[in-house]
Amino acid sequence: MDKATRFRRWEALGEAFATFAFIMLYAWKLRPLCPWLAILVPAFTVATHVARGESARRLGFGWEDFRTAFPALLPWVVAAAGLLLAAGAAAGTIRPLAPRQIVGGMGAYMVWGACQQYLLNAFLANRLAEWAGGPERRTVPLAAAALFSLTHLPNWFLMAVTFAGGYLSVRVWQRYRSLYVLGIAHGVIAFVLFAVVPDSIGGHFFIGPRYLMNHGGANPEWLP
Repeated sequence: MDKATRFRRWEALGEAFATFAFIMLYAWKLRPLCPWLAILVPAFTVATHVARGESARRLGFGWEDFRTAFPALLPWVVAAAGLLLAAGAAAGTIRPLAPRQIVGGMGAYMVWGACQQYLLNAFLANRLAEWAGGPERRTVPLAAAALFSLTHLPNWFLMAVTFAGGYLSVRVWQRYRSLYVLGIAHGVIAFVLFAVVPDSIGGHFFIGPRYLMNHGGANPEWLP
């Protein structure tokens, strides 16, 4: 391996961890003070895509991959959503939601899910794969899922769900590079989870300081 290749691999790892570190800093310290700083994350990731000359298809925006992935993954998503709803119905934990709330909530979760899948796969998984020497490396899904899970601290339920879901998402990404399909799947499963998991377990899906405030009733002294 020549010097330029080694540098590029370590540069990719540095980009991944720098972005992860900033997301954690923003979630825990900067968001209450300067919420607009969130724009730095997409600004940085897009700049790295441009600098590396990454194509739209490599980033998961190809319609050819969508046409292949959608029929392959749809039955699994429908089955998972159905099982979750059945479990919620049996446990009596399904939230009472109006049709307008269901449509709006599902749409919002899909958009936000696509954004998360972009960061998880088009950025983190791609950078970790470059560092590891190839997307087929077994360490890539595990490492990406671990970082994805840590961004949901300290909500133990979301950390467990995002680790498992993140791992599966990266494995799917290694086969089908379609952010559209992954965003849809993420949105559907996340919304159904929110609809059936009680707040005593899911913590109203809060993370970071909001989770602590919701459980403890006040900001810890070390938070702004």
